[in-house]
Amino acid sequence: MLAWIYKNTINQFHKILVLLGLTPLARLIYLGYQGALTANPIEFITRSTGTCALIFLCLTLSITPIKKITGLHQLIKYRRTLGLFVFFYATLHFLIWFWLEHDFSIVAMIKDVFERPFITAGFISFVMLCPLALTSNKWSIRYLKQRWIKVHSLIYIISITVVIHYWWHKTGKHDYSTVIIYALLLASLLIYRLHSWFLNSIKDK
Repeated sequence: MLAWIYKNTINQFHKILVLLGLTPLARLIYLGYQGALTANPIEFITRSTGTCALIFLCLTLSITPIKKITGLHQLIKYRRTLGLFVFFYATLHFLIWFWLEHDFSIVAMIKDVFERPFITAGFISFVMLCPLALTSNKWSIRYLKQRWIKVHSLIYIISITVVIHYWWHKTGKHDYSTVIIYALLLASLLIYRLHSWFLNSIKDK
């Protein structure tokens, strides 16, 4: 009976998590329907989807530290969902830029990637996210084994390139307040992981 209640609670929370994850998209659709996407709707949509991807990236990286600190090991069940929402909003962020700024022109896209450094950092981040999304399934975990861990370690490099992307984007506007908050949060999460890795390596010796 307790096992059934536990399993049912986990499943229900997962559904709630999915609904919460789709809420920002629903908001954008609603604002678009109401014609309330500000005076620059393209910039607003692009910025919103990018911010959502960054928030879900922070949440994904937070799961392991929170699990270790609180002992709530069941939280690990939601990490994949949060990670897929990172990719989902990053894909929307990329497609909006590719469509509305370059009209799906690969030549124009490549030119932009090489000419604007913040676009370069963002594009590299998205490319690195793709293998993580493609291997976010049980079959890949079983088949890749230790290689799966190496592939998904890219998330730490991505967190750095994403901050660089965001930082360089804000350079022209000289508005670093929000960037600094995300940078400090991601830096603290990375430091925690490095600290844990260092302690584990000592124990192994």
